[in-house]
Amino acid sequence: MIIKRNLFDKEENYYTVVTVGTFDGVHVGHRKIIEKLVANAKANDLKSTILTFFPHPRMVLQQSSDLKLLNTLEEKISILKETRLDQLIIHPFTKEFSRLTAEQYVKEVLVDSINAKKVIIGYDHRFGRNRTATIKDLIKFGEKYDFEVEQISVEEVDEVSVSSTKIRKALNEGDIETANTFLGYPYMLSGTITKGKGLGKQIDFPTANISIKEKYKLVPKKGVYVVKSNYNDVVVYGMMNIGYNPTVNGQKKTIEVHFLNFDEDLYDKEISVELLERLRDEKRFDSIEDLKKQLVKDKEATMAYISKNDAQ
Repeated sequence: MIIKRNLFDKEENYYTVVTVGTFDGVHVGHRKIIEKLVANAKANDLKSTILTFFPHPRMVLQQSSDLKLLNTLEEKISILKETRLDQLIIHPFTKEFSRLTAEQYVKEVLVDSINAKKVIIGYDHRFGRNRTATIKDLIKFGEKYDFEVEQISVEEVDEVSVSSTKIRKALNEGDIETANTFLGYPYMLSGTITKGKGLGKQIDFPTANISIKEKYKLVPKKGVYVVKSNYNDVVVYGMMNIGYNPTVNGQKKTIEVHFLNFDEDLYDKEISVELLERLRDEKRFDSIEDLKKQLVKDKEATMAYISKNDAQ
């Protein structure tokens, strides 16, 4: 997959079939659209292309927005690499870019920069300054600039919208099973391992503290989760706590992972963990000893989950 970080870095001269969107989560609904895009490209000897923007337009135009996304940009790229997509264009979204008129957008972006011969887009797609142009306008521009427009069905667009809503709701409620079903893969958290207070090590449950720099990343409901990671091409399982460590009067929300049968220094390393199952809510214990007893039970539950799901 070719990845371009700017629309106007144009080197190759090939024609494309393109769709435009945030594709946040790259979930099962998105996959159907990508499959349609790829099949259409192959049938017409075109390059299948997704145009997306970063930062998310709402982050730029509504800076007070508390928008939370399912993927960081790098997570999205990693997931899309697993599809058969030919090209991903990630264009920096700015206020200046948002002021392009509909025709400027079509001419400068879709035609001159992407060489679009076909645009596959949802019935509700809006574009241009103040998002005033509709798919009807796009069809007219297609006639003028020699590209075809294919409409994604209402059912498919609604599936994407409903899936995204259900995934966010499920994650906020700690329903990781539902979230993963709609995603088509385990939800992930990615970040840098930083030093914590060292309490876990003192009670024989050393943890890796994950610091996520992207404040827009949706972190699921507080609690304890079974997780999996791939470190140096080795699959490692563990249990992760999201919360405030109330037993020791923690004031800051943390994401801590205790990996099973693993003893390597991870400080300052970049790591990604996949959430497989939620074990319980976070709770305050009367003593550190009670906390340790519960962690032993959590470890047993984690190992039972791994065994039940035939994990290697």
